[in-house]
Amino acid sequence: MSARPLTIADWQRAYLVEGASPRERLSALVKDLGKDDPAWISRADQAFIDAQLNQIEGRDRKAMPLFGVPFAVKDNIDVAGLPTTAACPTFSFAPDRHATVVERLMHAGAIVIGKTNLDQFATGLVGTRSPYGEVPNTFDPAYVSGGSSAGSASVVARGIVPFALGTDTAGSGRVPAGFNNIVGLKPTPGSVPMQGVLPACRSLDVVSIFALTVADAAEVMAVMEGAAGEPSFQYHAPRPAWLGRPGTPLRIGVPLDPACDVELGYERAFNAALERLHHPDYACRNIDFAPMLAVARLLYEGPWVAERYTVVQSLIESRPEAMDPVVRQVISAAGKHDAVAAFRARYRLEELRQVIEPMWRDIDVLMVPTAPTCPTRAAVRNDPVLRNSELGKFTNFVNLLGMAAIAVPAGLTDKGLPFGVTFIAPGGSDAALANLAARWQAESELPLGARLGPPHNDALVLRKMPAAAPTLLVAVVGAHLAGMPLHHQLVDRGCRLLERTTTSPDYRLYALPGTTPPKPGLARVDANGVAIEVEVYEMPEGAVGSFLALIAPPLGLGTVRLASGTAVTGFICEPAGLLGASDISAFRGWRAYIASITEK
Repeated sequence: MSARPLTIADWQRAYLVEGASPRERLSALVKDLGKDDPAWISRADQAFIDAQLNQIEGRDRKAMPLFGVPFAVKDNIDVAGLPTTAACPTFSFAPDRHATVVERLMHAGAIVIGKTNLDQFATGLVGTRSPYGEVPNTFDPAYVSGGSSAGSASVVARGIVPFALGTDTAGSGRVPAGFNNIVGLKPTPGSVPMQGVLPACRSLDVVSIFALTVADAAEVMAVMEGAAGEPSFQYHAPRPAWLGRPGTPLRIGVPLDPACDVELGYERAFNAALERLHHPDYACRNIDFAPMLAVARLLYEGPWVAERYTVVQSLIESRPEAMDPVVRQVISAAGKHDAVAAFRARYRLEELRQVIEPMWRDIDVLMVPTAPTCPTRAAVRNDPVLRNSELGKFTNFVNLLGMAAIAVPAGLTDKGLPFGVTFIAPGGSDAALANLAARWQAESELPLGARLGPPHNDALVLRKMPAAAPTLLVAVVGAHLAGMPLHHQLVDRGCRLLERTTTSPDYRLYALPGTTPPKPGLARVDANGVAIEVEVYEMPEGAVGSFLALIAPPLGLGTVRLASGTAVTGFICEPAGLLGASDISAFRGWRAYIASITEK
């Protein structure tokens, strides 16, 4: 048997190209799971694996993009047949159905091999608050792994599974990714189903994805996402699959003073990441993070901690000794807050949101250190609350503001520890962030996970993507071409240039009289036609109405056939509008015609 596959693409290759047997591969994997590995709380036995394989055998593999791919699940997410403990044995229960996200992954052919360790009740960013043991950093066991999704990050970083599920309220799907040189995709709150997920803060939580590559994380989210008929606490709508404006550098906001750990090498590592932004495609902008840090403080200093209390109220009131003492201390702070405090905090959040919102007029995306430091496990034992709080500086505000984020590896420090950055954008930008992060990872040339080696060539290629706003292909022929007077109407609507091409060779182009600015009219003809230069843009469907309202007769939008034979929406002219117009088809395009009259 060849070496264990690492990525989803590797597992697919093993089955489709090498002809490996899913039953043999997965049986060997389960046998290799270490019994004393603190990353696991429960492991699937052979019977559990066989039952899952029986469900997918005989089905069309083309309908199962994750056929036979093993994955792990954080132990606050239900998997029927395995206990849900939330890292508290006294709280443990046996769910009678899978969480919706697990169910969808299984339907896509993925195989659960176990439940992973976490900071108890998903309360922590360190990975040490569990009676099942502390999960060490995969590069240096003296340091923390990050939490609360510690076990899920660990088993991905070590190549045991290609992806694992975590949850993220305050950074639990991002900090462990940064500390273990893997990808942590934190979807927009409300974009993935939460049925069967034990809440930390129900109004903020989202299931996150750990993977070795952005491509794998994006594919898993594409399988999981979508409404499931359950209450949603944050509104979101998918945005286009790209960030920024066409023809302009991507505007990346970075912290004015990130205050990264100098001794650990994090300051130098973040500066190196900033150096990568010195590129014509990017424009760096320093951002004052004070308003976002004020939002971050609301998460644990404000009444949202009372949401955590609702989950464990019975346990904390009847058997408080059953809880991790630090977790109990954090959640007990709910007693400081009453309904008046809750409303005041909500008002304060909305005030800060109004302060922060204009920032997105000046930037397209944020890039921050995933965490400003990485403490040792000993340091966390000496001061557990302070060391933990330091890690959420650039993560705690994100879900409160309904944003999307993805953590990606950025380098290794002189001490040999991973350093990561996180890209953050408005809610619904999941597909756009995946595109940006995939480019970042491809250019990083870092080994996968805990020094597992370089990825195969196809492992970094995006295959399936999170949902994005629907778009319309629009062909422009005149004043909307790049560099022309009305091109800004496309830029203002966030359109993306797809290609410069020509129409099919059965069109004529006319210079329309009396138009300001000057415009051409395009007409399809039965004979003596030529191919006319066009640019094809991808326009968010939500922007089409306002764009159409700007188009004055005799022009309008209709069907234009391209040289490739594809029919797209494009500018056409009413026949009456061509009366008195000059035929300029010999120039083969509006740009050449304008150049000719400018030269005169």
